[in-house]
Parts: sequence; C-alpha cells; structure tokens
Amino acid sequence: MLSLKDILTSREADCQPLMEAVVQAPSLARLILAAWALARFGAVCVVEAVLEERAQQPTDWPLCPHCGCRLHSKGFVSRQITTLVGLVRWRRRVGRCPQGCALGHQVAPLDEALGLAPHQQTGTELQRVGCALALFVPFETAALLLGMLTGVLVSPEALWHWVQAVGQQAMDALQRELEQLEAGLPPAAEPLDAQTAALPLLIGADGVKVPFRPQAGTPRGKTIWREVKVGILARLGRRRTASGQEEPRVERRRVVAVLGSIAALSPRLWLEAVRQGVLSAPVVAWLSDGGHGL
Repeated sequence: MLSLKDILTSREADCQPLMEAVVQAPSLARLILAAWALARFGAVCVVEAVLEERAQQPTDWPLCPHCGCRLHSKGFVSRQITTLVGLVRWRRRVGRCPQGCALGHQVAPLDEALGLAPHQQTGTELQRVGCALALFVPFETAALLLGMLTGVLVSPEALWHWVQAVGQQAMDALQRELEQLEAGLPPAAEPLDAQTAALPLLIGADGVKVPFRPQAGTPRGKTIWREVKVGILARLGRRRTASGQEEPRVERRRVVAVLGSIAALSPRLWLEAVRQGVLSAPVVAWLSDGGHGL
C-alpha cells in the first residue's frame, strides 16, 4: 500500500526547494502560487508512484495478431506524457512477438489499460481543458489561460490541433449515431427525473445568416454570408416569482445546428429529440417560424 509520506520522502531533494519557496513567499499571492507549484509536484509524484507500482505487477501478454504466438517481454521502457498536473514519467513493460512479426509499434499492456494511444504525448484531461477554453477565446488567449491556470505551457498551434481532432471525433460519432438511427437503432435517452419528464417538450427550428471568410486562413476578401439551420429543444416548466405569481420557465435546453439545408438538420434534430425523450413526453409542441417540419 503506497504512503503519501513515503512517496514525498523519496523525492525530498526535489521537494525541498519548492517547500522553501512556500515558506519564504513575501505576499499572499506569491504564497498561493508557490503552494500551487508544490501541490502540482506532489500530484506528479503520486501519479508516478502509482504507475510504478502497477508496472511491477504481472503482465498478461496478448497473442500476436499475425502468428498467434504469445508476446514476450522486452523489458522496461520509459514513457512520458504531459498532463494537467505536469510532465509524468514512468517505466513499463513492452512486448514483442517471439517470431519477429512486425506489429507496427511496441505493445505495452499497461498503456492500453490506462487508455493511452501509441505516441500520445498529452493527456486527454489536459486536451479537454484546452479545448473548453478555446471555445470561448482565441487560441493564443486560451494557451495563455491554460498556462496560468495549470502551469502547463502549450502552444496555440497545439490547441488548434486538439480542437480539430476532437471535432473530427465528434463528427465521426455523430455520423455513426445517424446511421444507427436510420437503421432503426435509436440512441438512449438522457436520464430525466420524474418532474422534468412530465413537462411538455418544445421543439423549434429556424435559419440564421452567419459570416464566413471567402478563403480559409485569411481575412482578406469579401465576407460570404451562409445560412445555418438551428434547432432548439427545451422543456417548458413554471416557476413562482417573489410576488407569488407563476410564470413559464424554459428548462433543459439543447441546441442542434448545421451548415446546410433543412434536410441536413432534420435527422440531427430528430436524433437529439429522441435523446430528450420525445417518444415518451406527455406533450410535444413543434414551433417553426418558416413552416418547416421534420
């Protein structure tokens, strides 16, 4: 059983300067920043200790997909990854086929158990925070904020690639769900409490004009305006005001949008409607300014 005291004691030489920075901090702001750096270092130590302990456990080697022989260990190989708490390093066993079959990359069962892909350099939790920031501010600002909040420095270009990768994954997942829906396999509905499930479900759609650049990557040229179809789903509840009067209240809003025609919006909107319980809602109201229907 790992002990936090033992973990930090084994790294005392690295930990002591950080502790001295905390003790000698002249102001509260400097004290908080120094303590945050110490906390991140402690988190890295704990993660590395846990990974080291897991790496020492017996490994159940898989079979080679080419010849069917069980893989053999090549020994321990180092790996590192940039995470939300900092750079984490550890050693784990990697294997190879005893017949010399080319597997494309070293097989590391611990990496697979941890959900890591070959050659992955950043943790998904760090990418998730970076992508969330990039939704609201430019990439340069998002990179700056990420460094201020976590102490982990990443480039705006890295953030851009993260957003592109996550966006592509989301598009692929959406396409699979649309294909399953067309094949008669609707998605599971989102969990709803009994009170919300009893409320009427409102569904509406309309189009809005959005400005686009004429050429990707440059602001030069005349702006192109294209129509984006937007669908909104919400539950209509009621709330009591401070004066004791009841008034309508929109709850559990979901938005669906697509750059395209109503034909492109319809299956996406129906997919989200199924998720929001359209098949079991007591009342469903369709609101459309342009008279379009699903």
